[in-house]
Amino acid sequence: MQSPAIVHRTARLPNGLEIHAEIDPSAHTSALGFFVRTGARDEPTELMGVSHFLEHMMFKGTAKRKAEDVNRDFDELGASQNAFTTSELTAYHAHVLPERTGEALEILADILRPALRSEDFDEEKAVILEEIAMYADQPFWVGYEAMMEHLYAGHPLSHRVLGTRESVGALTREQMGAYFAARYSADNTVLVAAGNLDFDRLVRDAQQLCGHWAPATPSRSPTVWTPGHASATLTLKNTARAYILLSMPAPSIQDDLRYAAGILMHILGGGDGSRLHWALVETGLAEEASASYDGHDGTGDSTLFAVCDPDKVDEIEAILRRELDALVASLTDDDLLRARSRIATGAAAASERPNGRMFRLGTLWGYGAEYIPLEAEVERISRVTIDEIRTCCARFPLVPTVKVVVMPEEGADEGADDADDADGDE
Repeated sequence: MQSPAIVHRTARLPNGLEIHAEIDPSAHTSALGFFVRTGARDEPTELMGVSHFLEHMMFKGTAKRKAEDVNRDFDELGASQNAFTTSELTAYHAHVLPERTGEALEILADILRPALRSEDFDEEKAVILEEIAMYADQPFWVGYEAMMEHLYAGHPLSHRVLGTRESVGALTREQMGAYFAARYSADNTVLVAAGNLDFDRLVRDAQQLCGHWAPATPSRSPTVWTPGHASATLTLKNTARAYILLSMPAPSIQDDLRYAAGILMHILGGGDGSRLHWALVETGLAEEASASYDGHDGTGDSTLFAVCDPDKVDEIEAILRRELDALVASLTDDDLLRARSRIATGAAAASERPNGRMFRLGTLWGYGAEYIPLEAEVERISRVTIDEIRTCCARFPLVPTVKVVVMPEEGADEGADDADDADGDE
């Protein structure tokens, strides 16, 4: 939970760059990062994958650093640094000792103005194409991308974060540069920080390092979404298991009903003790079974997932739908209590590290959500009622509109080992 000593502060530079921080003098580390409100949904279809490609290019060097300099400088700070790209956000972050905060900020600010050298672009394009090929062999990732393409058909959330071989292969350095100028502007970026840090100094340093960044008034146009209806079966050579995904519309990240949707999916398939765990995993019918809610900017979705023997697909799908159909009518106060307790414990555990708080700040900003202290959010979760869940289900019926099944290719080696589920830098 949030300590009374933690203070939330914000600032905005003249160029529009926002700075958000949670200061905790008792913390032993500090975490900071730049979050940019851009991702696969903000890309023209022909440039699909450019946001993720740009993430890679940030670490290839700047006007003052080569790629090896970036890695060496982070290492000399003892920093734990990384980056990620999603459909809606791109982030670059580092976790350091408090006295190295200013140095980490200098490196992060520098790499966010990359050189985009032609030789680096060509070299990294080959890396990205290899990454696309690697994920194309992973059954879960193939199913997930297909699910998003069907559910969000006609909406930019259907875009693949990695892009396709065609879109990345055709991408030029000039197109990337234009996208960077349009989306990586000061007024589309936030600097977030948490832990033991001097906020006033952070703002002064940010002004010195980032004050020259130009604004560009970028926007994300709201897109009318009609949820897709589809049933698709895909085949892969390298799997001996079947992967089932059932997906349906859910509240957006800005909708207060997101708390009810999250708790509902946790009760259905949030790990040990969930309905799907007892119905499918404990009975030995499926190797994995889960349910999750994912809120997006303006939209949202919930997905049921299972891994099983190919000859059990119909049986597993029937059980998934049966548990989903019976969920709301069978809810009890004990179900809510257990779900709220688990979610609160997870939130508290994440809050114990500045890194977790930094990610939360960046995500809130990225979705345009107002700041809410962690303790207030946990308290809001604790007030979710069965009636609120019923209201959520009335607005967003628990009826899957998209089904995707990934099956072994006929004649494939039954002893083949599945590739690991994708958890890359989406």
